[in-house]
Amino acid sequence: MRTKTPTVWTAYPSGRTALDGGPELDSTAWFTWLDAATTTSFAYPIYNAAQGYIEAFMTVRKERRQRGGVYWTVYWHVGGRMRKAYVGCAAAVTDARLRAIAADLLDSAQHPEDATIERLPTCP
Repeated sequence: MRTKTPTVWTAYPSGRTALDGGPELDSTAWFTWLDAATTTSFAYPIYNAAQGYIEAFMTVRKERRQRGGVYWTVYWHVGGRMRKAYVGCAAAVTDARLRAIAADLLDSAQHPEDATIERLPTCP
């Protein structure tokens, strides 16, 4: 049986962003949840501010790299094409970073001719 992917939501008007039924983003509990061995992925909304709605959800996955270590990567399937962006280690998975990546992905989907995902700083 397939389990439901945890999803991040923003509560309005408070603006608090939290995992559905879980910790608030950027809190100690959030980073503990990310580091847990049982945590493998979650969904994050791609909000289209111009239209006023959630365009889609990107999947944020924990991946083990060949050189060792665990890193997070974003995937979004749009227009028959898989888009991918590197997030970094658990400490880099912040609300601000995820919002920036979501905005870049939305922009690249709307303007594919000049699509470049901004390279954000990585983990130490």
